[in-house]
Amino acid sequence: MDSRHRTGSGGDGRGSDRADRADRVVRPGIRAVARAAGVSPTTVSHTFSGSRGVRAETRDRVLRAAATLGYTPNRIAQGLRRRRTGVIGLASDRIATTPFAGRIVQGAQEVAREHDLLLMLVDSEGDRELESRQIRALAAQQVDGVLMARMSHQVVGRPGGLGELRVVLVDGAPEAGWAVDAVVPDEEGIAATAVERFVAAGHRRIAFVNADEDAPAVSGRADGFASALERAGLDAPRSMIVSAQSDAVGGRRAGRSLLDREPVARPTAVFCFNDQMAMGVYQAADALGLAVPTDVSVIGVDDLELVSAALEPGLTTIALPHREMGRAGMKTLLAMIEGAAPREPVTTRLRCELVERGSVASPPV
Repeated sequence: MDSRHRTGSGGDGRGSDRADRADRVVRPGIRAVARAAGVSPTTVSHTFSGSRGVRAETRDRVLRAAATLGYTPNRIAQGLRRRRTGVIGLASDRIATTPFAGRIVQGAQEVAREHDLLLMLVDSEGDRELESRQIRALAAQQVDGVLMARMSHQVVGRPGGLGELRVVLVDGAPEAGWAVDAVVPDEEGIAATAVERFVAAGHRRIAFVNADEDAPAVSGRADGFASALERAGLDAPRSMIVSAQSDAVGGRRAGRSLLDREPVARPTAVFCFNDQMAMGVYQAADALGLAVPTDVSVIGVDDLELVSAALEPGLTTIALPHREMGRAGMKTLLAMIEGAAPREPVTTRLRCELVERGSVASPPV
């Protein structure tokens, strides 16, 4: 067979090559955008990289020109120049099964989007060995940093595979000896808010249903409860503090032990570790012929709407700042990535908001 049959109608193959090139979409470059916007290529580069300030009017002109031409920056080339990939890892223990996970992801994603970054999620389902493998995988993808998020405030052990990765904990406290930034709820402030709301309504006999777990949320709220009562000039007798498993069953048992007493010894208000335990206290009160809030006022924590808004009356509760923790954690991590001055790691405690519904009233006469 001769060469004419091998190369097709063009004989030397150049006709086929030209056709292939004609079929390709030509990607507009930075110089084309600069010409269309009437600026220098450097200004276009600064507009997309954010490495230097560009006047708002100029930036808008560049972005309009880029949109018209269909130009998008080459993220791979940018990453090579800046030694970054533009990808942030978010490693969690319960993304798929916890109702609060979406809010943490939402907050982190909002900040990532503002900085034109991609968020990569992994879920260890509480398996520490799996988490270490996932961290190694994120490091292999050369992520710029990692948010390690927990869906309840707990102590977090340093996972394997971190190496030199920049890390910020979200809703987690580092284990002893691990120096790392963290963003958590103000646990003492949560209890103080509940006690202050009860005191403002006139209550003097205030009980606390806590979780029987070893976690910063448990100890922090216990400390906050005692301190708030002391500031209000009230006692915190042991008989008014009950620990139980942190669900409706535990709340029901704890509630019955507190409320099945003579009226003069019975608390008129109960602060609960979470909304599920508060639901159990509602059930205990109902079983004893007591009404919320006429006979006993109740405050929970979490603002888990499937519980707090569904109860009758609606549960007054303290919302945990999951979205705000996601945002704050991402901002802290980005400051580290951008090369902020080195400092000692800090734990940022975020204020939690009281959500009023119908479960708090003045104490019975």
